[in-house]
Amino acid sequence: MIVETETARLYDADHPLSTASGVELSEVDVAYETYGELTPARDNAVFVCHALTGDAHAAGLHAGDDKPGWWDNLIGPGKPLDTDRWFIVSANLLGGCAGTTGPASLNPRTGAPYGPDFPLLAVSDFVTVHRRLGEYLGIEHWAALVGGSLGGMQVLDWVLRYPGDTDNAVIVAASSRLTAQNIAFSAVGRQAIMR
Repeated sequence: MIVETETARLYDADHPLSTASGVELSEVDVAYETYGELTPARDNAVFVCHALTGDAHAAGLHAGDDKPGWWDNLIGPGKPLDTDRWFIVSANLLGGCAGTTGPASLNPRTGAPYGPDFPLLAVSDFVTVHRRLGEYLGIEHWAALVGGSLGGMQVLDWVLRYPGDTDNAVIVAASSRLTAQNIAFSAVGRQAIMR
């Protein structure tokens, strides 16, 4: 299945995104892909939240590419997330480096990339942006929210804050909090990236 990544501007200067850290982003573009067909009743939509190393390209192939999406073994005709039945949406995270507004994006105030000035984000910021993408796509209610690792944390946050948004939540390899050891590992990873 050949797929194409699309981009939507979800926030602008007239309607900025206010992040959990209190910083406003006046332009937020989100890269996303869809698989399958949305029913006229819009009742077959499934949102897939990706892990830290994922992006919007969850399944299929981009034209001229031979590397399938990161969850290609689960999304497609006859697969667990069967695109003959479900309309699947996968979006890149806010702050990501694959088409969604992040540190490499131009800051509209300065005309230069945000770089290290990009605001610190919380899982709730990812959920806020993904809920807005649902509104943009005309989806008011999700048949399911699915995610693993950081994606699972997004699903957990989503269903706790907005339980009426979905009928089902699939949370894989995620928890609501981290151990001291995991926090330490994450600190080492952040330092490696920053240096």
